[in-house]
Amino acid sequence: MKELELIRTPGREETCPHCGADLRVCLNCSFYSPGAYNDCREPQAERVVEKKRSNFCDYFVFIDDAARKGQAAKKDDPRSRLDALFKK
Repeated sequence: MKELELIRTPGREETCPHCGADLRVCLNCSFYSPGAYNDCREPQAERVVEKKRSNFCDYFVFIDDAARKGQAAKKDDPRSRLDALFKK
């Protein structure tokens, strides 16, 4: 996995120059949240079945690597898991 520097939000047809994968996919969105309704924290977004394929979602916000690491750390933190259980 190589780091990709973006100047703007990728368009629907854009792909990674290193591996050819679609960039505008749910897995790269800051609203993507496995376990949430439709795996998305944006309540107005339409359902997208193929999370690894490019889509037309108007709410797409490309997630940066620092935010992704922060989400992973928070998700694994026992205290945050307990808070999530009791909806704090």
